[in-house]
Amino acid sequence: MPVSVGQKAPDFTLVDVDRNPKSLKDFAGKKTVLVFYPGAFTGVCTKEMCTFRDSLSALNDLSAQVVGISVDAPAANKAFGDANKLTFPLLSDYERKAVTAYDIPQIDFAGLKGLTTAKRSVFVLDADGTIQFAWVSDNPAVEPDYDAVKKAVASI
Repeated sequence: MPVSVGQKAPDFTLVDVDRNPKSLKDFAGKKTVLVFYPGAFTGVCTKEMCTFRDSLSALNDLSAQVVGISVDAPAANKAFGDANKLTFPLLSDYERKAVTAYDIPQIDFAGLKGLTTAKRSVFVLDADGTIQFAWVSDNPAVEPDYDAVKKAVASI
């Protein structure tokens, strides 16, 4: 069962696009929007991450930060971020540790037997790391309700 509202968000240590370790604790003290996406350079993921990019200023105005997480390699995330001018951190969960901790594995992604990615998911954390909003989709083609995410951030 995925983590839920009211729980402390599971900590993780993943690597960023430059292969530097980043843990959830590095983002503490500020509202955080964790956006798990199945795969760099896929159509829905590109649209989703660009939507978060375009709303970043409004989220920053609400004292929130966005962090993208996928199972892609750091180099793929870097290329994806550069191609789409993403200015928020993209973390690589290539060992699926965060996917497991948040219980959001997307098994056999895109019909590829054995390929496990993250389910498209959004978790809004308060400054203390408690989950205030959780959205997980079993269908990787479904985007989150961006207005609901922004409303959740504003309500903290």
